[in-house]
Amino acid sequence: MTVSSDTSMIHAVGLRKSFGSKSGETVEAVCGIDVDVRRGESFGFLGPNGAGKSSTMRMIAAVSPISGGSLRILGMDPATQGPQIRARIGVCPQEDTLDTELNVRDNLYIYGRYFGLPRAEVRSRTDELLEFVQLTEKAKAKVEDLSGGMKRRLTIARSLINKPDLLLLDEPTTGLDPQARHVVWDRLFRLKQQGVTLVLTTHYMDEAEQLCDRLVVMDKGVIAAEGSPLELIRAYSTREVVELRFGIGEHEEIAPKVEDLAERVEVLPDRLLLYSSDGEETLAKVHERGLDPIASLVRRSTLEDVFLRLTGRTLVD
Repeated sequence: MTVSSDTSMIHAVGLRKSFGSKSGETVEAVCGIDVDVRRGESFGFLGPNGAGKSSTMRMIAAVSPISGGSLRILGMDPATQGPQIRARIGVCPQEDTLDTELNVRDNLYIYGRYFGLPRAEVRSRTDELLEFVQLTEKAKAKVEDLSGGMKRRLTIARSLINKPDLLLLDEPTTGLDPQARHVVWDRLFRLKQQGVTLVLTTHYMDEAEQLCDRLVVMDKGVIAAEGSPLELIRAYSTREVVELRFGIGEHEEIAPKVEDLAERVEVLPDRLLLYSSDGEETLAKVHERGLDPIASLVRRSTLEDVFLRLTGRTLVD
């Protein structure tokens, strides 16, 4: 990856993070990665649990010191300029940390005062943000009375109170229903249009495809791939995927009979995946060989296909 500290909001070269374990051994969570986030773009970190995403985000937020390499945030060194960096970034944590003893408006107002903003400016900013996240009518409501989607939007609003140049979002829509997720996506898209640089982690592949201009796939502390969603799909998958479902236990036996029909065949317990440039043609050839799946589906390749190819399908605790 080519990096340029002159135009970067985040510029990391050989970035490392290590921890001491109970046994006395050193555990390396981030193993020398290069990251370059440009002004105004939406950049994503994808990876399974334990990939190093959260450790990377904490270093970028200037709350966890780096163990090696170099890191510059907004052109500043987090080791010596942490307070200045934190004053210019917004952080939306994975878990909502709203003050349940305050109403919706006061959650924003009090948080704004932590940044030392004048009262009049905080009041004006609070009104703007409530309207932006569509919570004006809930201004005097208790936090505990809000839905999950409303709480998430309030958390995002709070992270924007200081008009940050850089917004860090850790799993921004985890636990939300589809409707609430789309509302949050819309607000984040509008922020990007306003020039706010977004950096997010997510487990939702459709979210990454919707929001990210570029992303990296992390696995075991290293970057396995980097590019736009479309570039990654083109590099690590095919244009289409054919899903075939046969009887239980038949997939292993049938796979050799169709492996020459696709660029790659993947055997799962409940289906076969045939990666092909023309799914309909591949499916027709499957039928020509006298194979009659219980169910079949032709779909376009997605970022999830890329993610699972790069990181595997085994669960990581």
